[in-house]
Amino acid sequence: MTRTALREVTGPVLDRRRMLGAGAGLGLAATLSACGQTTGPVAQPGGGSVPDAFRGRTRVVLWSTFADPVGPALQNLVDAFNREQRDVYVEVQFQGTYDECAQKAVISLLGAQAPDLCVLSDVKWYKFYFGDALEPWDSYFARGELERTYNPRLLSEGVRKGHIWWLPLARSTPLFYYNKTLFKKAGVPVRPPESYDELYDWSRHITRQSVGGKRVALEGYQKVDGDWQFQCSAWQWGGAYSKGLDVTIDEGGAVAAGEWQRKLIFRDKIAYMATEPTADMGNQLIATLVTSTGALKKINEMAKANGWELGTGFLPKKEKFAVNTGGGGLGIFKRVPRERKEAAAQFVRFLARPENAARWAIETGYLPVVSAAVKEPTLVKLMKNDPAFATAVRQLDLTRPCDQVRMMIPNANVRIYTALQRIWSANTSAQQAFAEVADQLRKGVNRYGPMIEEHL
Repeated sequence: MTRTALREVTGPVLDRRRMLGAGAGLGLAATLSACGQTTGPVAQPGGGSVPDAFRGRTRVVLWSTFADPVGPALQNLVDAFNREQRDVYVEVQFQGTYDECAQKAVISLLGAQAPDLCVLSDVKWYKFYFGDALEPWDSYFARGELERTYNPRLLSEGVRKGHIWWLPLARSTPLFYYNKTLFKKAGVPVRPPESYDELYDWSRHITRQSVGGKRVALEGYQKVDGDWQFQCSAWQWGGAYSKGLDVTIDEGGAVAAGEWQRKLIFRDKIAYMATEPTADMGNQLIATLVTSTGALKKINEMAKANGWELGTGFLPKKEKFAVNTGGGGLGIFKRVPRERKEAAAQFVRFLARPENAARWAIETGYLPVVSAAVKEPTLVKLMKNDPAFATAVRQLDLTRPCDQVRMMIPNANVRIYTALQRIWSANTSAQQAFAEVADQLRKGVNRYGPMIEEHL
């Protein structure tokens, strides 16, 4: 089958004033409520049709956020589904990043169009839920089917008021990646450090090395979306972004964690803000990296291509150990006609088969979201032969969702990583950067808190 489905499709064209309003108000209750409360069914975006080879089937449009190497892995599963049955044809339409996809979904819904399945991040699905634009998955599956199928910890993150609104797909947790080859050459233990203090003790030996004429740095901090990884640091130093919706990013441990990273960059000069930290890790510009399990396949392939050995481990601790979850899941919009949602549910069942969930995990590095997938021979063999792939599975039981203010207040994640950028690039004190963002977040809580509380 010709794979034109990965092209970018932007959905309906709206007038400039309406589009700007939707884009600026992506997280606003009014915009999303309009998406959910406007009456009548929505059409499919993209203007496509079912290819002749699949004529007569119900077409399902899946909006995806996955580029290489994850995009082709998804398309392979879609192709397998389209081949094995005769009722449904799934078409993937790539929509860019999580943020871009969510923004396009708002605009599409306002234009009376919507995909039948949409990949939404752990942050973005809440916006559609609060706006009453989502439909729960419960009625499309037998009673208890979803609970029996999915990892209970991951499934529970999409449950609100007794209903399942968001199904796990590309779920992840931060891992500690390290260059075993550089560790060995530095004469430090070739294992993950137990604490950040231990890693710091090793750093003077690790960062004396050069690769390709460039000095090796200890670590890099992700310029965009780095608030997700820093969530772990805030917890590890004994702080938090918030307690419930009570903003605490400008207090205690969160500030101390920011100052630790500022010190590594500007005093010790062994860390930096990175635009593409996974590529920097692959090219041995940094010796360690805290980033998503979804980067595992790419970093592993780069390590092999560049002649070094990759190791993974649990995140180091500071005052305590802490690690969050993240990534994307699947949502359905309530204004999509029932027939198309039922067809979409058939594809979701296919993805949730243990052998397919295992295949997805192997080809992408994301967590196996289906409980039985970890017993599939292919995944068992991989985790045995390459322990790096087993780390996330072992660490999963120790994870927890990110703090509520990051997940639920519109644009909180962007505001937090923008504050982090000031610390990492402009040497702004963590107290100053976080005090300013805390003020913005508290205004958001005052504005949206009642609506959020109503839905929890």
